[in-house]
Amino acid sequence: MFTGIIEGLGTIKEMRSSAQGSQLTVEADFVLEHTKIGDSIAVSGACLTVVMLDGRRFKVDVSPETLEKTTFGRAKIGDRVNIERALRLSDRLDGHLVSGHIDGMGVVRHRKSTGNAIIITIGVPEALSRYMIKKGSVAVDGTSLTINECSQESFDISIIPHTAKLTTIGFKKIGDRVNIETDMIGKYVERFVTGKKETGQSSIDMEFLAKNGFIN
Repeated sequence: MFTGIIEGLGTIKEMRSSAQGSQLTVEADFVLEHTKIGDSIAVSGACLTVVMLDGRRFKVDVSPETLEKTTFGRAKIGDRVNIERALRLSDRLDGHLVSGHIDGMGVVRHRKSTGNAIIITIGVPEALSRYMIKKGSVAVDGTSLTINECSQESFDISIIPHTAKLTTIGFKKIGDRVNIETDMIGKYVERFVTGKKETGQSSIDMEFLAKNGFIN
């Protein structure tokens, strides 16, 4: 589990492909203290497992499914990536709950400066936008962000200078692809409601909320 608060950047130093997937060597810009082989680490939002560690360099295996659903399928040596190590129970939860399981990809459609912020519009398929709400949370390349506006085809995010400096979102260009993980709470709610309909039970309504103590 992660928070979407990026610890720092890294660079892809080596890529090895095979029929079973790919293996990436990433060099972090910061010291990976207390990290060990077998630990989970989010690389641009994708939860991967450290299989080799040498100082600031680590290797991760990327499955065929991850290559298909994330930007790693188009990655190349020299690409910059966001890095976040797994959440510890003693940590503050400054972002939102991020699983590291990418739902799909989006495309940067537009960016403009407004005051000290950068407003970025990201195009997404309806299969992702259905879980987005205004002022809700979304992880873009693993970065926890708040949705300013959203439609069936896209959503807007506001990037402050600190986030632009410390994550890859600051230098993404129009046309660049990004990894998207939608808020897991929305997916659980949809599953719950859909499950009730499939079993012939009534869906969530005012009566249901009152009966279960959500409203008086």
